[in-house]
Amino acid sequence: MGESADELVQALAASGDSDEDWAIRLGFYIHDASRLRRIIYDGALRPLGVTRSQSWVIAYLSRKDGMPQSELASKLDLGKVALGGLVDRLEATGLVERRPDDSDRRVKRIFLTKAGRRVVAKMRTIATAVNAEILKGITAGDMRATAKTLRAVKTNLLRMMQERHLDPEAEAD
Repeated sequence: MGESADELVQALAASGDSDEDWAIRLGFYIHDASRLRRIIYDGALRPLGVTRSQSWVIAYLSRKDGMPQSELASKLDLGKVALGGLVDRLEATGLVERRPDDSDRRVKRIFLTKAGRRVVAKMRTIATAVNAEILKGITAGDMRATAKTLRAVKTNLLRMMQERHLDPEAEAD
């Protein structure tokens, strides 16, 4: 991954594959890696009694506990309805609780419970082990380059959704 974009394009052209072939292939790799990662994480988290989506919510709360529900939805790039369902299930299992905001009772803030904090600690241990296995054999430089590329892809996709007035709640299966 130490090649510049121009060098990579030249190498691909020399191989007979077009840039379009590689762009399409990249999309498939992203999709497949994401799908397989979800399967692995779902299996790893199953003993904790949380889904990957629920773990995402409580992991974020562990960094910024007491967020308003609407802000949390925005930070997670989720619709309010989708997040509301996740919070409902987390609240039912005793991992989070909703509390009214001190200055505006219409605003609901989401807090981790003691049980939620214990689950987050276990999730961190699991995530460390799973990530180490997933990333085995990949150099730190390659990881940074891939993360930088995927962050740019995500930024472009979020911009496109906004420009096209697409609702994150309307996610296709």
